[in-house]
Amino acid sequence: MARENGRWPRRIRVAALGVGFLSLGAIAWCESAIAHDARQHIVPKDRVELTFGRSVDYDYDPPEPGSYVLPTLGNAADGRMRAPDGRTRNLYEVMDDRICVLAFIYTRCTDPDGCPLSMGLLDTLDFVGKSDPIVGDALRLITISFDPEYDTPEVIGAFAADYREEASEGGDWVFLTAGSQAELKPVLKAYDQPIGRKSDAEDSLGPFVHQLRVYLIDRRHRIRNIYSLGFLDPRLVITDVRTLLLEEQKAR
Repeated sequence: MARENGRWPRRIRVAALGVGFLSLGAIAWCESAIAHDARQHIVPKDRVELTFGRSVDYDYDPPEPGSYVLPTLGNAADGRMRAPDGRTRNLYEVMDDRICVLAFIYTRCTDPDGCPLSMGLLDTLDFVGKSDPIVGDALRLITISFDPEYDTPEVIGAFAADYREEASEGGDWVFLTAGSQAELKPVLKAYDQPIGRKSDAEDSLGPFVHQLRVYLIDRRHRIRNIYSLGFLDPRLVITDVRTLLLEEQKAR
């Protein structure tokens, strides 16, 4: 799909998925309400146009929130990042006291199985956060470019504006880049996010090759799940977020 003005067109969310998620906001903040019949609120009907007009058939349903335990996969690393306004921000500062979903992308990627897919996931989660105060109050989305030479603060700011342009008020989605590859390298290593340059720098899908990984991080900066190409399912991510909320509630 062609990009507009060097950036991706924002054609991700569809009404069928949105209608399925709108009822999330009516669920009361208590354990029984979170767990009871949760699937009916987060499973879209049959087929859904999930990302860039691509039809997706789900051959499974996510488990009930709280019916399983998310193991700790490691600690989420801190790092020095640059905000669209040029300010330096530490990742832990950005994460604050929130459950975070973090994805590494670069704006020149047009591979339909790459960055646009993870951005589609985050865009859907952003919609859910605006529709459901339970999720919205807890969740922070973080997008980090791993192409700082091209994705300057100004470029990542314009990229962010494309996703916020049609969005309603609210939501909590932070877009960041790095000041240099030297600043970025230890962050990528800490998250085990492999990135490589293609031999053809003019490749139509973008100059980088990378493994698609999206991270779920709890309030204690621990990685609790990593979603790859076969598991970029917003229903699963929301169920995992609700499972972490139930875990927090039981620990109090």
